[in-house]
Amino acid sequence: MRGFLAVAEERSFTHAADRLRTGQPTLTRAVRALETTLGVRLLDRTTRRVALTDAGRRLYTDLAPLLPRLAAALRSPAGPGVLRLGFTSLLPAACRTLVTEFRAATGAKVRLVRRDTPLAGLETGESDVVVLRGEVPRDAGLRTALLLQEPRVAAVPRAGAPGCLAHRRVLDWAELAELPLVVNTVTGTTRPELWPADRRPQLACTADNFDEWLEAVAAGHGVGVAPESVAERHPHPQIRYVRLKNAPPVPVRLALPARDAHPLAERFFTLGGQHRR
Repeated sequence: MRGFLAVAEERSFTHAADRLRTGQPTLTRAVRALETTLGVRLLDRTTRRVALTDAGRRLYTDLAPLLPRLAAALRSPAGPGVLRLGFTSLLPAACRTLVTEFRAATGAKVRLVRRDTPLAGLETGESDVVVLRGEVPRDAGLRTALLLQEPRVAAVPRAGAPGCLAHRRVLDWAELAELPLVVNTVTGTTRPELWPADRRPQLACTADNFDEWLEAVAAGHGVGVAPESVAERHPHPQIRYVRLKNAPPVPVRLALPARDAHPLAERFFTLGGQHRR
C-alpha cells in the first residue's frame, strides 16, 4: 500500500522507488500483488507515463489519510521502544545518519552500548543489533550486512619507532612485515595472519581493549594498525598516524541474531542494508 501511494504521488515507478529506498522491480511486484488481491487495475502504465485509473483514484483517496493513522496505531501501546545498538571502540560516522532515519521511521529511541567483546554485547544479550569491524565467525549464529569498507592507517609511536617511521607520510603494507606489531586480540581488526605466511610481522605485545592498545603503541612497544576513523577521532600526543597503501580495507558490518531478533533490530538492519557504501 505504501508503494502504491508513492507511485500515485510521484507518477513514476523510478521516482517512487528512490523515495522508498527500494528497487524498482520490487516496487513493481508489490503494486501488481495489490492489484491482484483487489482484482482491479489501479494504474495505467505506458513507456512514458503512469496514471491512476478510477479505481486507483478511489483507493488513493481512502489510503492517503489512513496509512499514517495505521502506522501510529501499530506502534507499541507502552510508548516508543528502545533499540540497543552495540559497538566496540567507536561507532562509524555513517551510523549517525542511519540512527536519525531509524528514529524518524519508527519513533523508537536508540541506546548506544559499548562493549569490549568480539560481538559487542550481542552474545550476552546486552545489545539488540551491533556494528562489527573485521571478519565475523561463520559459526556465530548471526545475520550480517556490509555497511562500508574502511581504509587502514598505521599508528606509529613518536618516540622509539624504528628508523624514521614517525616522519613518513606513507607506508606500504608490506613494510609492516618487518616491524613489531601491537595487536588488540579482542576487538581489533589487524593480526599477523593478514600478511603472507612467509612474511609476517612479529607480535610485540597484545591488548584486551582499544585503550590498552592505544597506550601500548604510545609507549613504543610497537606499531599498530587501525581503521582510518581512529586517526580522525582518537588523536594522541605520543602517536602519529601514517597513511597505508596496498592495505586490505576493514569491513564494517551490521549484525543481529539469525533467529528471534528484536523487531526493532530487524528494522534497523533493513535500513542499514539500504545504506551500504
